[in-house]
Amino acid sequence: MTPDLDRSFGNLTPEFMLDALDAAGLYGDGRMLQLNSYENRVLQLHLEDGRIAVAKFYRPGRWSDAQILEEHDFALELAAAEVPVAAPWTLDNIKGLLQLTGTPATLAHFGDQRFAVTPRQGGRAPELDDPEVLTWIGRLLARLHLVGQQRPFQHRLRWVGAEPGRIARDWLLEHETLPIEIAPAWGAVVEACLSRIQNAFDAIPDLQLLRLHGDCHPGNILWTPDHGPHFVDLDDAVTGPAVQDLWMLLSGDAIATRQQLACVLEGYESVAKFDRRELKLIEPLRTLRMIHHSAWLAKRWGDPAFPLAFPWFGTPNYWHDQVAKLGEQLEAMRPADEIVLDNFKDEDVGFDEGFK
Repeated sequence: MTPDLDRSFGNLTPEFMLDALDAAGLYGDGRMLQLNSYENRVLQLHLEDGRIAVAKFYRPGRWSDAQILEEHDFALELAAAEVPVAAPWTLDNIKGLLQLTGTPATLAHFGDQRFAVTPRQGGRAPELDDPEVLTWIGRLLARLHLVGQQRPFQHRLRWVGAEPGRIARDWLLEHETLPIEIAPAWGAVVEACLSRIQNAFDAIPDLQLLRLHGDCHPGNILWTPDHGPHFVDLDDAVTGPAVQDLWMLLSGDAIATRQQLACVLEGYESVAKFDRRELKLIEPLRTLRMIHHSAWLAKRWGDPAFPLAFPWFGTPNYWHDQVAKLGEQLEAMRPADEIVLDNFKDEDVGFDEGFK
């Protein structure tokens, strides 16, 4: 397997992380916990002043400083608009602080590592089989998107059309990641999928693009009984269509996903307009994520955490399964004139149907 192209975390030990936080004036009382994160390294720290901090040390080489600072700036905008999100703290006491013009200093360099600090956000996973929970999350996503519409990202990635999939496909083939006997079949089905993905985007003129959470799966939403949902981890914030932040909340068979979608849209459209033509992009976006996910795993294989967590990746069975699943996605993305999603009506499903 091709090793990770990013520089490793090197000597990023708990002691190094504590030294970095000390340099930022954040002094721990001795209680700390390393949190689960594949992409970055994350430490929860109880501070002497009673606060609980979460420090995220960014994977070297993945994002530029400008991209990270745009993530921070977006989180601060959301917090100022009272959208519940884990926003970074201003760090005042450390050399090497970086900031965008006119914004607080939130990104610190310490040694050869970069980190940011947020307050701990408590909560549990949302109950996505509850229609009221889905409706509430829909309202919250609409509020996030209203802020996201106010100005564009300049440096973050664009999750639009087939280009992210082409980049992932090209990387995998150039680095000979796939077994030689499977690569032709995988490459052929990916090429067909990318064509349909691009056609789906091209079929929606004047598609509105905005700043998004970008990775809005249930693991990045926490729920508290008193305050409902709040967002964590804007690490994958991108420019794209609004539906990118909706489709990962849907799971199950076709009937279940339609019911879930109806609830999310009920909440969303009570706050902001949603272009229902974007519903045609759900399967293209799902396919794009599948291709991208394979490349993400391959690029990270030099990180010891990845072979331990994903031992099935890279095997012939994995790639055969990907060929089959992408073939199913190719069928799911059949031409738009064969699917009538833009005429999707709430009354076709009924928000309470299937939940009683």
